[in-house]
Amino acid sequence: MTRPTSQATPAHHANRESGGWALRLAGLLAALCLLAARTPALQAQGAFALHDGDRVVFYGDSITDQRLYTTFVETYVVTRFPTMKVSFVHSGWGGDRVTGGGGGPIDLRLKRDIFAYKPTVVTVMLGMNDASYQPFKQSIFDVYAEGYRHLVQSLRSNLPGVRLTLIVPSPFDDITRPPTFDGGYNQVLIRYGEFVRSLAQKEGATVADLNTPVVAALKKANDLDHSLAPHLISDRVHPGPGGQLLMAEALLKAWNATPLVSAVEIDAASGKATRQENTRLDDLKTGETITWTQTDAALPMPINLKDPVIALAVRSSDVEQALNQQTLRVTGLPHQNYKLRIDGKDVAELREAQLRDGVNLAELDTPMMRQATTAHHLTLRHNDIHFDRWRAYQVPMAGAKYPSLPRVLEALDALEADLIAEREHKARPVAHRFELVQTGK
Repeated sequence: MTRPTSQATPAHHANRESGGWALRLAGLLAALCLLAARTPALQAQGAFALHDGDRVVFYGDSITDQRLYTTFVETYVVTRFPTMKVSFVHSGWGGDRVTGGGGGPIDLRLKRDIFAYKPTVVTVMLGMNDASYQPFKQSIFDVYAEGYRHLVQSLRSNLPGVRLTLIVPSPFDDITRPPTFDGGYNQVLIRYGEFVRSLAQKEGATVADLNTPVVAALKKANDLDHSLAPHLISDRVHPGPGGQLLMAEALLKAWNATPLVSAVEIDAASGKATRQENTRLDDLKTGETITWTQTDAALPMPINLKDPVIALAVRSSDVEQALNQQTLRVTGLPHQNYKLRIDGKDVAELREAQLRDGVNLAELDTPMMRQATTAHHLTLRHNDIHFDRWRAYQVPMAGAKYPSLPRVLEALDALEADLIAEREHKARPVAHRFELVQTGK
């Protein structure tokens, strides 16, 4: 968006010596007022937090080690910004605390699993294990606070300029089942999260709350389907894909993620496209059948609505509204019923009122969604390769003198790079042929 500027007219020049300055001043003040009026909206939206060339390390305990919210986030970035080069490393280790855990003490973990990758962005989510699954105890919290401060200070000193996102721990499920003690364990995690917020503010870091919105969705899901809601966090600690999708949404919101995939509006009466946002329409023809070629600049985020728990998570939240809007709106249609075809295959039966109000293609089984799903599968595969390299070879054989070990690690790195390159190709949007075919009066 360009800033409004005042434009001098011939009359302004003619009156330069006799009050023209007053007109220019009035124009400048008007422009500043207009800019001020627009500024809050700009600030509210903000730019996406990741930039071309960034490397992101996700650091945490077993909830990060599940590689679910992290891979959802990674695939969102890859499909929403297919020309942006961003790489991701997933460094969660089950059982970890701010002092370290099964992967070694904290300083070893930081050196091997974060610093070695020279990231520009690091996310940290710790706390579930640190609070020890018991009522709040000051001495336990003090260890957490001291250890977290040390962790952040180490990141700052070893990675100058790194951008940090500190994550309020995801919830312990005290919603779909009774708390295990008075007040519940999640209330303890909320207190730990308050510390994370204050530390993030002090350190100038981004804070992402993965607790509050997930709890809200749990409550709504429990009202909608009491029998299915517990499966969002089956063991009360580790969210399944549905719960982790909600966590990914919260992190992406903290990063100012855009919901826009593409937006198209067509006036069938005039035969014109009145809106083309993040996309391009070619060869638009209207009549009994409306056809056009559409080339989007992004793909939808792949969400498996056939999974009942994921579908419940979506119904209980604003995931689709916040992250996945690929809208098609057609007005001026002469008939009541239409069939949407893409690339010659039926996609949906739609009524005129639905098309007039706007249809979110990201909720349908489209070629674009299938392409995005392929990209997500490659996200999972490259992360599996990295995980095997790290946990089966690099760490357990760290002290070994096998001459072939460096070659094995290099080969696995090369294989992962091949998968990432394949995903980059698969995530590039392509042109599709759309048809709206009248099926009834």
